[in-house]
Amino acid sequence: IRRPPRSTQGVSSAASDVYKRQILSSDFSNPNETLSFDKATIQIVDLGGTKVFKGILEPGWKWSESVKEAAGTESCQARHIGVVSKGCLVTKHNDGSEAKLCAGETYVVEAGHDAWVDGNETVEIYEFNQGAVEVVESIPQN
Repeated sequence: IRRPPRSTQGVSSAASDVYKRQILSSDFSNPNETLSFDKATIQIVDLGGTKVFKGILEPGWKWSESVKEAAGTESCQARHIGVVSKGCLVTKHNDGSEAKLCAGETYVVEAGHDAWVDGNETVEIYEFNQGAVEVVESIPQN
């Protein structure tokens, strides 16, 4: 069922201010934080304590080659929830399962995996898991 947006007409000014703060938005043209890794850039926006990131992964990027040493773990220990907006990314879990994720696909990838850009097109992903943002922020940058 689609419902029209709730009108604030007739609502007191104080109540209207509270209602307006219930919707937060931002864009990646002016991120709160930008992290740089080998063949990867992560842009983070903060929506009132909820962080969302855009990952830009260049051809040749592979977690086990570009991030593993800095992370200090054998595989990526973040749980990822997101969507691929451009290109294709392959992820391989420690249990051997593998998936190719391409533009328009959503995903949940559990901790304990490797990932790499498939082909010669830059990959763009958007991630919505606070835990993944915290893991990325903790890795030393180049």
